[in-house]
Amino acid sequence: MLKRMRNIRVCALFRPLNEKERSDHGDAVCITGVDSEFFIIKDEKQEEVEFCFDKVFYQGSEQADIYEFIALPIVKGIVNGVNGAIITYGQTGAGKTYTMEGPKLIDCEEKEKGLLPRVVDGIFDMIKHSNDMSKYMIKLSMVEIYMERVRDLFDLSKDNLQIKESREQGIFVSGVTEIPVSDSAEALHCLSSGIANRAVGDTQMNVVSSRSHCIYIFSIELELEKERRSGKLILVDLAGSEKAERTGAGGRVLEEAKTINKSLSALGNVINALTCASTVRGNHIPYRDSKLTRILQDAIGGDSHTTLLCCCSPSPSNASETLSTLRFGSRARHIKASALVNFKGDEDTNSPESVSLIKDGSCEKILEKMKQRMKIEDVQLLEQLFILEGIFFDPNSKEKTEAAYEDVISTTISSLQEAVESLATKVEELKNDKLALEKENKALKNQIITTQSSPFLWRICRWNP
Repeated sequence: MLKRMRNIRVCALFRPLNEKERSDHGDAVCITGVDSEFFIIKDEKQEEVEFCFDKVFYQGSEQADIYEFIALPIVKGIVNGVNGAIITYGQTGAGKTYTMEGPKLIDCEEKEKGLLPRVVDGIFDMIKHSNDMSKYMIKLSMVEIYMERVRDLFDLSKDNLQIKESREQGIFVSGVTEIPVSDSAEALHCLSSGIANRAVGDTQMNVVSSRSHCIYIFSIELELEKERRSGKLILVDLAGSEKAERTGAGGRVLEEAKTINKSLSALGNVINALTCASTVRGNHIPYRDSKLTRILQDAIGGDSHTTLLCCCSPSPSNASETLSTLRFGSRARHIKASALVNFKGDEDTNSPESVSLIKDGSCEKILEKMKQRMKIEDVQLLEQLFILEGIFFDPNSKEKTEAAYEDVISTTISSLQEAVESLATKVEELKNDKLALEKENKALKNQIITTQSSPFLWRICRWNP
């Protein structure tokens, strides 16, 4: 692997004013553009704050221009074996999902296509025009983080997947559905089916508000003349930060908003810790504080070429939320990431010699016992499967051991949470049953008292039971 150090790229996108913003403030905006990288925003007190990003997309920017600056370099890197990530961040209704997906994935006008369909087309176009590529495989996965549970959007029965880490795969979602695709049309059809399963809701800020963080995962394996390369690209459409008094959220939607804000707060803490890590050696990075930060660990602090797109409203009515989004992006811009070129030469195949380097003593004992009961070929197949799934690890590695223990703890906590939720539901049902019985008993007592207080009625009841 070759390592390339670079800062996370951060861009800002200001969507056009919507009807509500125009009715409240006319065409007034709180943004003054200076050039393609520098702009000024006026906060709620009309005080000016200056920002400088890698690129600023003002109102009316073309989707194609956004793709070419943000995604195209990352797509080129993926085909060359460099992991990549594109993350959209901002308040609810700021245009994140529209920028990511466009109005729709299939049968969409070229001008309106979002980042996702353009990325799909870009990957297959580059592979098609590559001269030294003999074979390739592209697999798609799609998950959402909803109420701190990782759900497979290609298979809704998998609604509590675990996030794990291995030497071979880095951070990955264990058990997630991976669909091989051979062309753009097939890929877009799969992604459309996944998007249809995503959790959405209606708030005062957005009629179709995303209630989850959505993550699109492209896994690519390329076989060249003298080497094999692999790359992983993730596109992340974060749910928007929300203020309950502005969204009018209540009940289930309010609980969703609390969970969304909590995970975004955890992401902010990780960004702050990574920013401080360059000056404070050994600073703890709280990746495991939420499912979102854990799944983004490689993207924001690992081996990935990452771009963060801060989506904002230019309206004065949203100046406070826009300023918060931009400050988040400004902090993230100071993070350095180590983009890796993932390649294997002919000598680095899964031979017994290379496999033996990542096994530990305890695994050797288990395999030896298995060989006594099973065919050697079957044991070798299981051995390779365990390595690919990250089950084998070095017990002398403090980092890997802690990760393994924390995965077990995470699974246990999830099971306990499910048990607690089940018990809470049962308790609520019992309480309702108790109240119903108390009402029946009270009504019966009143009936008895009424009957006893009326001799005439008592006689009727006596002779007409």
